[in-house]
Amino acid sequence: MVFFELFYGSFWETSETKSQGDIGRASLPPRGWNSYDSFCWTITEEEFLQNAELVAQRLKPHGYEYVVVDFLWYRKKTIGAYTDSYGFDVFDEWGRMVPDPGRWPSSQGGKGFSEVAGKVHSMGLKFGIHVMRGLSLQAFNANTLILDTTTGKAYEEAGRQWRAQDIGIKERTCAWMKNGFMSVNTKLGAGRAFLRSLYQQYADWGVDFVKLDCVFGDDLDLDEIIVVSEVLNELSRPIIYSLSPGTNAKPIIAKEVSGLVNMYRVTGDDWDTWEDVSAHFNVARDFTAANLVGVKGLKGKSWPDLDMLPLGWLTEAGSNDGPHRYCRLNLDEQRTQVTLWSMVRSPLIFGGDMRKLDDATFSLLTNPTLLEINWFSSNNMEFHYVTGSLSSSGKHSLSNHTEDKEKINVLETRVLALRSCKDVKANGWSTKVLDNNVEKVCWEENSNKRKAPFCLNKREALSASEGEMVYQHQNLGRLHLLVTERTELCFGASSNRKLTANEISRGSFSRCRSHANQMWENYNGTLMNNYSGLCAIMDFVRASSGGIRSWLATGRRGEIYLAFFNLNNQVTKMSAKISDITNAIHATSSKCSGTEVWSGTNLGAIKDSISMSVNAHGCALFVLDCT
Repeated sequence: MVFFELFYGSFWETSETKSQGDIGRASLPPRGWNSYDSFCWTITEEEFLQNAELVAQRLKPHGYEYVVVDFLWYRKKTIGAYTDSYGFDVFDEWGRMVPDPGRWPSSQGGKGFSEVAGKVHSMGLKFGIHVMRGLSLQAFNANTLILDTTTGKAYEEAGRQWRAQDIGIKERTCAWMKNGFMSVNTKLGAGRAFLRSLYQQYADWGVDFVKLDCVFGDDLDLDEIIVVSEVLNELSRPIIYSLSPGTNAKPIIAKEVSGLVNMYRVTGDDWDTWEDVSAHFNVARDFTAANLVGVKGLKGKSWPDLDMLPLGWLTEAGSNDGPHRYCRLNLDEQRTQVTLWSMVRSPLIFGGDMRKLDDATFSLLTNPTLLEINWFSSNNMEFHYVTGSLSSSGKHSLSNHTEDKEKINVLETRVLALRSCKDVKANGWSTKVLDNNVEKVCWEENSNKRKAPFCLNKREALSASEGEMVYQHQNLGRLHLLVTERTELCFGASSNRKLTANEISRGSFSRCRSHANQMWENYNGTLMNNYSGLCAIMDFVRASSGGIRSWLATGRRGEIYLAFFNLNNQVTKMSAKISDITNAIHATSSKCSGTEVWSGTNLGAIKDSISMSVNAHGCALFVLDCT
């Protein structure tokens, strides 16, 4: 272990202990703690500050500096309240959410989160909150006035005061939180003024980090992302700007927002299942290959975010209960997760209850090699030149090379997916008129001529009904898509519930209504959804339940990091040639030495190749000196 100590012996006393505020806004992947995985929405002020104190004591020396209250901090915890209930939220006269005083007593008297933020800052940490898109349904129905922050009075334009129902777009409520929040019309001065009043209030409270939800991936609201970025850019208080979730996010969409924010989720919610962990490998590969890691962001840099680390003492998704169970991943799977997150340079946000932080989880979160890779490595890439062999009863049963097509337990599924309308693949729809004058829209691009194309029936979108309100006839000329001409089930693009990282977004059929999620425009061969502005395509999703992966990166002192990942359900012997490793990073030396981090094995002088047996769902991490 001498090699390891020479590399990292003095590291923590120099760079790691500096606040990111000292070196620029998100100049490095942010690190911190978030309440969601352990408390869902139910956390109290006392519980939050207890966790913050422990973050300051135990994780801050390792670069973790943000403590974030996740969603529904404004919801009263009472009988009938849950993640998508209606009528339990606390908001002010301007329609802005304020902390529930029952759970956050210091917020009474209009103080919001200012006292909590002050206590967090006194610990040497930074304070963050989760917020939802646009305007709450409760504030919309109350038709609250809109604050003009430049005058401190109600917003006025065209000789009148503007209210919530002037700006809210009710048919664009968050698809998976229909009783929660809706988009606002950012083309109106009043809509922009409302968003400005929200973020000015957060800055006044002392907020340093905002996680904006239901605006990216399948829920894309590019207009709100842009306006919020402009507002944050103008504020005197620096605030890290994060987007969530990233269900079905693709690099072509991310390129439109990466320069506007500081971090953005690229998957659905990650929980403590092996299926969720393994689902991140393709996503990590795609965003890294697209050169989106650490590019220019809002007054700093921007980072694709693989989501929180659900380790330690946790709760369940959507639960009304606090932490009550340990992480279901075994140690090998946990090592795989933190190693991948580090090799990809994802933000590291811990989700477990700090009050029950066990030694094994603490060791993973503070491993010096992983933290060095996460902040300071470069040339990070998926490495294709690795081979693996499974062993069963002493016989080789499989040999795999990651450059080949997936060969192990591959399932290929045809699904309706959402893509940027700029993607050339989106132009594959045509209209057919049947004998009874019924129109169908059919996907025919590259279709198998021996099979009937996938078709949906077209019908002019319904007008508002059953009390539903449509903003200024926004459904005019839009289409509903039905399974058959007689059915009353319409196709919606985005799921009506939050998806986890391993779930494929397929859209869904449900009762036809005036929600923009079920409204489509068909022109020039594309089928655009009015909720997200994304276009539908028929895509083949390939899911592999096994296989091997490898990642490669270089360190700031010339070291090479090599990670083997075994996605198989049994031990796999993995190997890579030194010549392939050095060629991939354009190194000239063919002689290497080094260590394997998790086992502590000193590899000595490595001649031709590196080989190691890797546990099922486990990994090996090598630090190599090839200078």
